[in-house]
Amino acid sequence: MATTIRAALSIALIAMLSGGCYLLQSAQGQLALMSKRESISGVIDKPSTPAALRAQLKSVTAIRNFASRELGLPDNGSYRKYADIGRPYVVWNVVAAPEFSVDPKQWCFPIVGCVAYRGYFVEKRARRFAAGLHAKGFDVVVGGVAAYSTLGHFDDPILSSMVSWNDVELASIIFHELTHQLLYVPNDASFNEALATTVEEEGVRRWLQQQGREKDLAEHLLQQRRYLEVIALMNETRNHLRTLYASGLPPPLMRERKRLTLEELRGGYAALKVQWGGHAPFDAWFAADLNNAHLASIATYFACVPGFERELKAVGGSLPAFYLRVRELAKLDRQQRDLLVCGTSQAP
Repeated sequence: MATTIRAALSIALIAMLSGGCYLLQSAQGQLALMSKRESISGVIDKPSTPAALRAQLKSVTAIRNFASRELGLPDNGSYRKYADIGRPYVVWNVVAAPEFSVDPKQWCFPIVGCVAYRGYFVEKRARRFAAGLHAKGFDVVVGGVAAYSTLGHFDDPILSSMVSWNDVELASIIFHELTHQLLYVPNDASFNEALATTVEEEGVRRWLQQQGREKDLAEHLLQQRRYLEVIALMNETRNHLRTLYASGLPPPLMRERKRLTLEELRGGYAALKVQWGGHAPFDAWFAADLNNAHLASIATYFACVPGFERELKAVGGSLPAFYLRVRELAKLDRQQRDLLVCGTSQAP
């Protein structure tokens, strides 16, 4: 109880110091989520717990222990509790970009610094905020998020929005979010997300190998290759649009060429589907009206992943040594980090 009270006061203080309704709703949403937490072991032991949920939570316990024991990720109270939130997503993120820019709009907050989204615990609030941005001429996308990290400031629970996933997906999100708790650089979303993605992928590979699940690992790697093909296609489109927006063309002509470029992106995805034999796990994403905000949100997660993979390889795959290298990189200014991680240089 004392921990909950301290957490509540911390959130309320952040909201009051920062001001504004947005952070107040964030505080209220976080408090509501925390009030629903109960220990995973207790939920497993309840006779009323559905068998499928019990099995998933047992998998979560094994994954969570592996994360700290084998991957060196924080050994704390996160993902050792469960919360039934009664909705498909815990928050809805709003990403926006100007009509003629592929760089996302930034918002700055206490603790996390500046990020390229605003998250809302209530969907209608997210959509109302997005509509306001759209009315100002921004390209906007609203996306539901099943999990997020408070960066170790609170014990993040496993949410009911996550338990319909298979165990590989659960491992991915747990490894990813715990990496944010291991190291988080304020105002550098590309660094943070690419680091977490790199540890996530390495963790999933090791976890499946330890269990002798080579078939599942092969399927996972196939899905990742396809995912990266889509990311490469989107980044190519993003680069084309960046060149277009810098061209100085009249807005009506630029708008038409933007539309044609995004249609070419759709065509490129359709060609990939043919190569995959019709298997297309990204249809829902491409069914939306594509815009700059879609492309900006994807770039945040993957632009610097190859650099982190290169750093991990440079230390022979040793995660403790990798974490030391990453902490040294985090001490540099952003321009230096971008050169070493997102460019082609090797870190010293």
